[in-house]
Amino acid sequence: MINGAHFLLYSTDPDRDRAFFRDVLEFRAIDLGHNWLIFALPPAEMAVHPASGNFARLHAEHNLLGAVLYLMCDDLDAMMRRLESRHVMCTEVMKAEWGIKTTVRLPGGGEIGLYQPTHPTAIGTAA
Repeated sequence: MINGAHFLLYSTDPDRDRAFFRDVLEFRAIDLGHNWLIFALPPAEMAVHPASGNFARLHAEHNLLGAVLYLMCDDLDAMMRRLESRHVMCTEVMKAEWGIKTTVRLPGGGEIGLYQPTHPTAIGTAA
């Protein structure tokens, strides 16, 4: 039986990005030593999107499917104000048929998505 999911987020500055998730987003974490943090995530859902090519990452000697991280929120404007109060700027807000979205730049230079869905979500349904 599957009992969870573990996402890998690759970073050129993992220490600063870990601090961002811990201190700014306030994700709970366990420290495995040497600042190797594993974060508890909020409830999640997954969608399978078509790709135009091989969207993969070599890991454990196998090409594993790539992924894009979007954090979900109930009120995008309020979340953006909260991030701004912590000196984190988001990109412009864009409307899509599935929600309103922005992008958050991590201290390490990478970006993640942040959105308020307008579609029904799978969160709260049994796996």
